[in-house]
Amino acid sequence: MDLRQLKYFVQITESGNFSRAAEMLRIAQPSLSQQVKNLEEELGVDLLLRHARGVTPTDMGQQLYDHARRILEEVERVKDVVRSQSVTPSGRVAIGLPTSACRGLSIPLITAMAERQPNITLRVVEAMTGYLDEFLQMGRLDVALLYDRRAFETVAWTEMMVEELMLFVPPGHPLAASGGVTLRGVFEHPIVLPGAPNVLRTVIEQFAARHDIKPVAMDCDSLPAIAQLVQQGRALAVMPHFAFIDEMRRGEMIAVPILDPTPSWRLSVVVSPRTMNPRGSDAVAKVLADVIAGMVEAGTWRARLRPDKSRGEAGRAVAR
Repeated sequence: MDLRQLKYFVQITESGNFSRAAEMLRIAQPSLSQQVKNLEEELGVDLLLRHARGVTPTDMGQQLYDHARRILEEVERVKDVVRSQSVTPSGRVAIGLPTSACRGLSIPLITAMAERQPNITLRVVEAMTGYLDEFLQMGRLDVALLYDRRAFETVAWTEMMVEELMLFVPPGHPLAASGGVTLRGVFEHPIVLPGAPNVLRTVIEQFAARHDIKPVAMDCDSLPAIAQLVQQGRALAVMPHFAFIDEMRRGEMIAVPILDPTPSWRLSVVVSPRTMNPRGSDAVAKVLADVIAGMVEAGTWRARLRPDKSRGEAGRAVAR
């Protein structure tokens, strides 16, 4: 058994079809079939079930697939460790972006990385902050943009800015033309929020509790679904301004300031303590911080930067 056979077997299992796997691997299908046959003979078990639609792994095949994936991922991580020791940052870096920021931030970040760190292969992962924090602690992410630094005190972080939360309403709603609404007034309307333990839900509930307000809201963890609920007038949403910037540009939503009090949260660039590519991760974190600072200064991202996080300074601020 060798790494090439494991790579072939993983691709076949994920493709569910020999011809599709052969195309992905750019080898002849008979050669691929022979490699699997050799592997089955060596192990003395059947690894794949052949049927009209393609192939599926047997119980033993599934076990081999699970182990093979981990082995191949570890091999790639070892390569990244060695590459990361070079003067120029390189290798793969997985970065996590929260759902509320990913749509507006991912393309500027990818563009900036291509210009400033072309030797780094960037993998962008979108998820809710709670999941990103967990992935970061497990080493599945190297860098992340997270809300509320108290959730990750054990890792290297740089607090970037404070972002206020706003109430999103459809055009024509009675609040659309108002100058603002109190937090108590927000919950006089049907509200949709991500479900607990989402950080945004926690922030809103904490602000409400300090003012003896009981926030009642439906749960929805899908940002596109939340957008549709607002657009259809079925509910209002509390989100940061940046989350629905495209919808606002198209005139599909109106952002109303929340007053007395104004809920807000902090955003930080975080580097995983388990990253296998520290040089590359630091480089990505610096570019991310600089891109965010530039967007805030340009007014694209409505937030308040920390005084030392202006563009240029932000790129040098990531703690280690």
